[in-house]
Amino acid sequence: MQPIHSMPDRIGRFTAISGASVLVLGFLCYAAGARINTTRSIPIGLYWIIDAPVTKGAFVIFCPPRLALFDEAKARGYITAGFCPGEYGLMMKQVVATEHDTVVVGENGITINKVLQPSSTPLRMDKAGRVMPRYQSGSFTLQNSELLLLSGSRTSFDSRYFGPIQLSQIKGVIFPVFTW
Repeated sequence: MQPIHSMPDRIGRFTAISGASVLVLGFLCYAAGARINTTRSIPIGLYWIIDAPVTKGAFVIFCPPRLALFDEAKARGYITAGFCPGEYGLMMKQVVATEHDTVVVGENGITINKVLQPSSTPLRMDKAGRVMPRYQSGSFTLQNSELLLLSGSRTSFDSRYFGPIQLSQIKGVIFPVFTW
């Protein structure tokens, strides 16, 4: 006699198979280059890592440099924990300046080649009332492999606070597939 499977048994099996399928599909999409942004650093949505040069205007995904500033940022919750050196999570930002661009960091924000960048005024305090770190005020010219990354959000942790990063820290250019 063949065993009779109850409805809860069938639902349990279906749920297990569906869950495993979603996990496998998610892993395959991640391995192929899919990334989801859930922060306000760049538009929220689905991005795909593409084979493209790092240029002004490109969205990039990068590992922050291993510095005390990023240790503090992780402790305060500005960045997540992850698999980058220093156990930092990957960050996503937009490239706003590259080599030979002149950058001025001041109280009113960041100026690149004499153009004030929107939403670049640094915050003095975070939401918890703690003093925000501040990249040095003044004028400088980006060198060969330096990039300045901003987010377009008043509250994002970006180059206003940590300054330029090295091109070698970029893990890829990301293309928006679906954002909102």
